[in-house]
Amino acid sequence: MTQARPQADAAVQQQAQIVQNVAKTRVRIRQEIARRIIGQGRVLDDLLTAIFAQGHALLIGVPGLAKTMMVHTVADIMDLAFARIQFTPDLMPADITGTEVLEEDRTTGKRVFRFVHGPVFANIVLADEINRTPPKTQAALLQAMQEREVSAAGQTHPLPAPFFVLATQNPIEQEGTYPLPEAQLDRFMFALKVDYPTAREELTIAKTTTGQALPQPAKLLDRDTVLQLQALVRRVPISDHVAGYAVKLTRATRPDDASAPEVVRKYVRWGAGPRAVQYLVLGSKTRALLAGTTNVSCDHVRDVAPIVLRHRVLTNFAAEAEGVDADRIVQELLKQVSES
Repeated sequence: MTQARPQADAAVQQQAQIVQNVAKTRVRIRQEIARRIIGQGRVLDDLLTAIFAQGHALLIGVPGLAKTMMVHTVADIMDLAFARIQFTPDLMPADITGTEVLEEDRTTGKRVFRFVHGPVFANIVLADEINRTPPKTQAALLQAMQEREVSAAGQTHPLPAPFFVLATQNPIEQEGTYPLPEAQLDRFMFALKVDYPTAREELTIAKTTTGQALPQPAKLLDRDTVLQLQALVRRVPISDHVAGYAVKLTRATRPDDASAPEVVRKYVRWGAGPRAVQYLVLGSKTRALLAGTTNVSCDHVRDVAPIVLRHRVLTNFAAEAEGVDADRIVQELLKQVSES
């Protein structure tokens, strides 16, 4: 009994030190990214949350907001393999997942098929303008994002770990595009909106990006460390009270549910599914960990609720006619759904 107590205290202290190190790492990552990316602090925090929670993210923003550079910089800092896929109308599924080629063995003269990996076999995959390619090609990412593996010619090929898909979408250009189906949207943990920089940030961008080459960020993490952090997120405890609040928020988005408020019954065609609850909990755990604590609160749930729910709340014609979007509905839910 006497020996068990010091061992337990040492374990608690070690756990506290690990959590503090995570918070310090987040600060260092933000500092390194700031050497190349001006502003967008909230989006960067959301990206880190998605990566450590083993989720994927959809970035919605007009061209020229450094979305590609942001993702590439994050990959550099974490020393992860990065691949960019430019989605176009003529892109085929094999262009993403890979294809089998026929090769001749020079020694035996026999011909054999060999699978050549596509660009999806990377740690961080940027799917640029994902809504510009037909549904058949969009669907090629479905298995990769959910199962983290690719099937070709009857063989299953595991994707490298960690694996993270970041897709971009232009909100102002809809001609010649293919809207993502709900099944594909639900694979994304977060939907992030990238806004224009402030006047001060834009002045800094104009001065720093038109001179000498941008500095190379330092490598602060590696593959094994990222995997350890992802495993640590899963071990963060969450109370029934906080998890119950995430469930209440999700159920309140469904117009047929008894707990749905009037704004949902009036404007929502289809609400969020159970995956939203999972992502609310995982996002909250990661947010707490990045802040240097394992005490997950309802504030953490509220913090990630807009980016988890905005693409899972499907509005109806009445909402479109009155200019009510999913973000406004989620904000109303956060006001009306109580914690208790």
